[in-house]
Amino acid sequence: MQPWFAVTPRSLPDPEHRAGGTRGKIAVGSEGWSCGEYVETQRDCEMPRPNYKVRKTVAMKSALKEMDLNIVEMTDDNATLDGGDVLFTGLEFFVGLSKRTNQKGADILADAFKDYVVSTVPVLEGLHLKSFCSMGGPGLIIIGSSELAQKTLKIMQQMSDHRYDKLTVPDDIAANCIYMNLPDKGHVLLHCTPEEFPESSKAFEKLKDYILIPVSNMEKGKVDGALTCCSVLINKKAHV
Repeated sequence: MQPWFAVTPRSLPDPEHRAGGTRGKIAVGSEGWSCGEYVETQRDCEMPRPNYKVRKTVAMKSALKEMDLNIVEMTDDNATLDGGDVLFTGLEFFVGLSKRTNQKGADILADAFKDYVVSTVPVLEGLHLKSFCSMGGPGLIIIGSSELAQKTLKIMQQMSDHRYDKLTVPDDIAANCIYMNLPDKGHVLLHCTPEEFPESSKAFEKLKDYILIPVSNMEKGKVDGALTCCSVLINKKAHV
């Protein structure tokens, strides 16, 4: 479910194939439909209802249907779920309760993906959960260094039955990355540029077996956009 956009939202392959994804399902990250995230696992796709103006829903729904995905629509007007608040690790979901996502939205997500544990964490500052964290690979969480980010990660670790490694970067927003496990290429990570966050960019050099691709987020950042907000990764065969 996630995911999380190359479309550039993001697909969810199984944990061995890609973090933030599950086999045969797609997680599409979408901030209110024009850029954000949805979540899919096994061919089910959750269509989040953001608590702000929804745009382009018809076009997005049509595109997802063309990919033969089962769409679960949120019909409760009181439920809100922003893709930027949904972190899928390949093993479980963490949902940030923020200004854009509430408990009803998280409950609908949990009902749609009964095979996975769905845990909620409070987002007391910032836009949403993935404003300071994202998956950087199977079992690897990239996290910002702020007190808020580190406190949230600790809560997630206490809730989970799984153990995750972490890569801490100095700047919270720089922790928003896109991870892909590509055929013939292996681990690929899209991350912030040195011009935007020089110290955080250096931190990614610790990932020795990765292909690192800096991507500028300067313009998207002016409208609260991030890398995962503007990409939808889809786990499909190459000819599709």
